[in-house]
Amino acid sequence: MKLYIKNMVCGRCEMVVTSELEKMGLSILSIQLGEVEIATDLDNSQKQMLSKNLISIGFELLDDKENKTVERIKNRVIDLVYYKTEQLKINLSSYLADDLGQDYSMLSKLFSEKEGATIAHYFIAQKIERAKALLLYNEMTLSEIAIQLSYSSVAHLSSQFKKITGYTPTQFKQLKDNTRKQIDGL
Repeated sequence: MKLYIKNMVCGRCEMVVTSELEKMGLSILSIQLGEVEIATDLDNSQKQMLSKNLISIGFELLDDKENKTVERIKNRVIDLVYYKTEQLKINLSSYLADDLGQDYSMLSKLFSEKEGATIAHYFIAQKIERAKALLLYNEMTLSEIAIQLSYSSVAHLSSQFKKITGYTPTQFKQLKDNTRKQIDGL
């Protein structure tokens, strides 16, 4: 049985969800961002218990097909930005359509209706949050960050960064309160 879980956006999230499923005695076949495959089907009481347990730790079990699809889109975007940087050069719409096996225009319309923002805006927001993290780590130059996030130039990254944050990357680094947003809060 495949389960879709909202707000599962990192490796630690996978560990926490794994722990919750194991506490319930459920055997996990595979786990990745937002998706878990377990060996057996859940009855209604197990599903309610799991849902309650997940909510208590900041996750949500998704039942609705449309919400599952939106969460899968978000997880694919997060995966691209944070974990598969070598694949950022591909066309996002083609990647999502191929990976999810659905027409991109349908995915885009559904995402916009459910989230109030386009997939492209969500993708950019994730890239800017990643850029913020990389700036704060102070291990890469702005040029290296632009390359890693597949920006055509430092100027393009800087322009988009200022548009989203109100600061240039340099100004952001100098802020005392250079707050970042949680991945699942975008």
